[in-house]
Amino acid sequence: MSAVDWSHVFATRSERMRASEIRELLKLLDQPDIISFAGGIPDPVLFPVEAIRRAQDEILADPAQAAQALQYSVSEGYAPLRRWIVDFMGRNGVPCTADHVLITCGSQQGLDFLGKLFLSPGDTALVEAPTYLGALQAFNSYEPRYDRLILDGGNTTPAAYASAAAANGGRVKFAYVVPDYANPTGITMPLASREKLLDLAEELEIPVIEDSAYQALRFDGEPSPSILSLDLARNGGDIEKTRTIYCGTFSKTLVPALRVGWIVAATPLIQKLVLIKQAGDLHSSTLNQMVMAKTAETTYEANVERAKALYGKRRDAMMAALDASMPKGATWTHPEGGLFVWVTLPAGIDGADLLARAIAEERVAFVPGKAFFATDAMANTIRLNFSSPNEAQIAEGIGRLGRLIGRMAG
Repeated sequence: MSAVDWSHVFATRSERMRASEIRELLKLLDQPDIISFAGGIPDPVLFPVEAIRRAQDEILADPAQAAQALQYSVSEGYAPLRRWIVDFMGRNGVPCTADHVLITCGSQQGLDFLGKLFLSPGDTALVEAPTYLGALQAFNSYEPRYDRLILDGGNTTPAAYASAAAANGGRVKFAYVVPDYANPTGITMPLASREKLLDLAEELEIPVIEDSAYQALRFDGEPSPSILSLDLARNGGDIEKTRTIYCGTFSKTLVPALRVGWIVAATPLIQKLVLIKQAGDLHSSTLNQMVMAKTAETTYEANVERAKALYGKRRDAMMAALDASMPKGATWTHPEGGLFVWVTLPAGIDGADLLARAIAEERVAFVPGKAFFATDAMANTIRLNFSSPNEAQIAEGIGRLGRLIGRMAG
């Protein structure tokens, strides 16, 4: 008896679902001789294990707290955690209330919810080139088309974006950006570009999705104001008049496995997202939220400072290794924070071809850049992560990679 052919019952949207190259490459971490620059993962040495253990023990040892932690809960999220986020956002220039906060299962779930809320098949999402691969995966299920978001230079106008969307039978629905130490490039969006983005959004009457997963991890210079804070300044501090949707997460600053993220936005948006949350998973794990609330209260600031110190040293090690090892024709970004460096390879070298040889010949892994493009893909690019490997691994791995690129460049 032959296997069942499922293809004829799949929805058309399933044709746009692709395995993440990053998730596949993470499997290489199980091979001890591989030096991996592939994953955007934190170093486990930073996980506040003792604080998490204390928080969980305290919750489960108290009958009232245990009953709450193990029971169904409200879709909006655990109230003390939402209040912590309100205080955190206020310290970062975004006064809001708990009514403006929705807890999500990581910021990735938030992106999926926003795609579901805004995108009909054929609608346009404005994204940078390159952009976060996980966002493209989240949005792809809702069958959009993409247009490249250009804020610095070029002649693209709001009317041109709208016209292109209409010509394809849809509308421009939102602009998506990672403004601080972006995944994958490590680039920070200048203040002028943030203001231009808000101008564009106002003219097109669309929301801006601000993915701020890395905002806290600044090593150098002065912090940039969030796009939501700039939006608030334009609207007299009234969040109900803003069009920016802020997506935050604890995954890069505390721990990823508890899967706790959040969205901050005007209440009409939060109310709609709550309905999507109710249909999706009812609510995020109450136990995880309670543990995160206690852990954030006692360790967040200190943990962020530890992460900045460690990752800053590793960024410096990668910059030094790239300077020492990369052949002529290769260029790279110089991130002020975050987890990533973006490398443009010498002309004629495909990042996917380089990866195959790097694993086979040098036992080094990274992510080919082509995966991060919705439009106008550049094959001669790669993304390097510096948060997971230590300084010695960075020096050795970049040295191996530089020699290989030199051989391929001729």
